Amino acid sequence: MGVRNYNPTSAGRRGGSVSDFSECTNPNVNAPYKPLLVRRKKTGGRNNQGITTSRFRGGGHKQMVRLVDFKRKQDAVEALVLTVEYDPSRTARVALVQYADDVQTKKYILAPDGLKAGDKVRSGEMAEPKIGNCLPLSKIPLGLTIHNIEMTPGRGGQICRSAGCSATLTNREKEWALITMPSGEVRRVSSKCRATIGSVSNPDHMNISLGKAGRKRWMGRKPHNRGTSMNPTDHPLGGGEGRSKGGRNPVSPTGVPAKGGKTRSKKKPSNSSIVRRRPSGRFQQHNG
Repeated sequence: MGVRNYNPTSAGRRGGSVSDFSECTNPNVNAPYKPLLVRRKKTGGRNNQGITTSRFRGGGHKQMVRLVDFKRKQDAVEALVLTVEYDPSRTARVALVQYADDVQTKKYILAPDGLKAGDKVRSGEMAEPKIGNCLPLSKIPLGLTIHNIEMTPGRGGQICRSAGCSATLTNREKEWALITMPSGEVRRVSSKCRATIGSVSNPDHMNISLGKAGRKRWMGRKPHNRGTSMNPTDHPLGGGEGRSKGGRNPVSPTGVPAKGGKTRSKKKPSNSSIVRRRPSGRFQQHNG
């Protein structure tokens, strides 16, 4: 897998790049498994009353959401990887697997990096700790790279699901497991929670350059206007004769400070599960 650059036939093409989709099976054939497709509903950033709750949303290409199995609960049944496919609603690739049960069940799972068509994956306590297998944290050897990690047993994977993400199982203490997150944060999770071995596919996603504003519009993202370019009725930083610097610290349209403040709620239940916070400071240099 890698990144393919366009020939500079225009200004947008000059700076644009795309994934080469080399890890996908038959990348030129767009034939997802239809029973596991659901049309994504567009909201345009509005709630059920028509009020904008998320700014600069709208438009975008139509998308079909792949129903991904994050729980991996079919234990002791071997699954054959049929295809590795592109998913328009996520940055990672998805793999279509077929279980060797009586009805030949097919499901989409997150494709780990290195998984290809023809491989076999398993789930459960008796599964071997190899790439693509889903096991409880109590059965995973320490030091392995994992993704799609559950926070509550049986709820399904919630952590490390985007392209290239992975965490490390560093320690176990009685019924708890300690996981080092990609940010450096150390979190305590129940050993009964499940995780998948390996890192998430498509690690080169971060190296892709859109090249032009139109590609962002295809994704349903409208131009992000500065507050200082608006009128005083639209934003606290708006108005003034000629160009101005706003006259106050950056704030949201409702006056909430936009920079420097902590965004995590102090009453969040999972705060007690954080053993060590991630390193603070955007420009700090950390050793090790």
